[in-house]
Amino acid sequence: MAARRRGAGLRLCATVFLLDMAFCKGFVEDLDESFKDNRKDDIWLVDFYAPWCGHCKKLEPIWNEVGLELKSIGSPVKVGKMDATSYSSIASEFGVRGYPTIKLLKGDLAYNYRGPRTKDDIIEFAHRVSGALIRPLPSQQMFEHVQKRHRVFFVYVGGESPLKEKYIDAASELIVYTYFFSASEEVVPEYVTLKEMPAVLVFKDETYFVYDEYEDGDLSSWINRERFQNYLTVDGFLLYELGDTGKLVAIAVIDEKNTSNEHTRLKSIIQEVARDYRDQFHRHFQFGHMDGNDYINTLLMDELQVPTVVVLNTSNQQYFLLDRQINSAEDMVHFINNILDGTVEAQGGDSILQRLKRIIFDAKSTVVSVFRSSPLMGCFLFGLPLGVISIMCYGIYTADADGGYIEERYEVSKSELEGQEPTAESKEQEPSGAAALGPTEQEPKDVLEKKKD
Repeated sequence: MAARRRGAGLRLCATVFLLDMAFCKGFVEDLDESFKDNRKDDIWLVDFYAPWCGHCKKLEPIWNEVGLELKSIGSPVKVGKMDATSYSSIASEFGVRGYPTIKLLKGDLAYNYRGPRTKDDIIEFAHRVSGALIRPLPSQQMFEHVQKRHRVFFVYVGGESPLKEKYIDAASELIVYTYFFSASEEVVPEYVTLKEMPAVLVFKDETYFVYDEYEDGDLSSWINRERFQNYLTVDGFLLYELGDTGKLVAIAVIDEKNTSNEHTRLKSIIQEVARDYRDQFHRHFQFGHMDGNDYINTLLMDELQVPTVVVLNTSNQQYFLLDRQINSAEDMVHFINNILDGTVEAQGGDSILQRLKRIIFDAKSTVVSVFRSSPLMGCFLFGLPLGVISIMCYGIYTADADGGYIEERYEVSKSELEGQEPTAESKEQEPSGAAALGPTEQEPKDVLEKKKD
């Protein structure tokens, strides 16, 4: 009886799950070739996928939840998906080069999504890009609301100016990453001090920074550098994004499950430097911590002992290892200053030698990971080709040996024939020789007969 109840319960759960999946799928449209002509009337969030792609299959339930969420909150963004292998011409027009590719299509503009593939992050991207490029902040209450909601955002303060045109151009390029607002000087909080107007500010880490054209260079590049918080929990995806900033990344590599003093101390030191030396280092350094050393080991092609501190230059794959024991924030500051003045030697890089080393390391890592995860599969994938190659080499070698033997035997038989030919000729020439000698032997007899006569 209990088994029947459990079976009925499992069937009910499976039915509810399937109905829920079907309900979510109802808010995601399957797009075809007609989409190209009809899309400009609406804002579309589209997943370009391939049926055989594992990452695409992993994204599918999340994508269905995105469609349901945007529909339920009344968003103007429509959610769809397109098989890029069946409609390859349309996918290529939108610049699809990998799967899955997420794009928000707004009029003639197409925005690529490059963030984490989670429901909340994708929905946040849709809200940000589908709205106004520059959002006005008409009151201090609205400004405070934005500060509570967004960890990092940019504000243009002032009227029409060449700086505002540059700000709009930068926003059109970087809206996929962060929010852009505009406000009057009266709306800006009282603690903000502006030396001149107009101005562009970034608010983050419970403070603000003002763009200085002479010190910070191009506005778009400055925004791209400052769109991250000063201290981050770093992973592989975030390191890839930080590569566009040109900043050095100081990372405490720790085991978050390890609560020993050594692990927590390094993390606290990096946090302290990021907070207390912000004005000194924020233009050149990004700070954070990473849980575990697996990704760092792959990046550095080396085995780092945890806990430790490593400074990465993600733009050229160079890195700096500790030249001292880090016991305080002052030790870390001294280490950073040594990096800036060139005292600490950079390792790694993107030279030809390093690239060859990377190819060998990646190949070795792939083989080892395959054998660790599935020894039988590893033997099949690598043993079978090696066996086939061995058989081919053996066949070529034996074929060469047999060919040499046949050729040698042919040479011997040919020489034997050449040796026998003179004998045959001599036998044929013997009668002719005897015939030639015959008349000479008979000639004296004739002469004698004539003498007798």
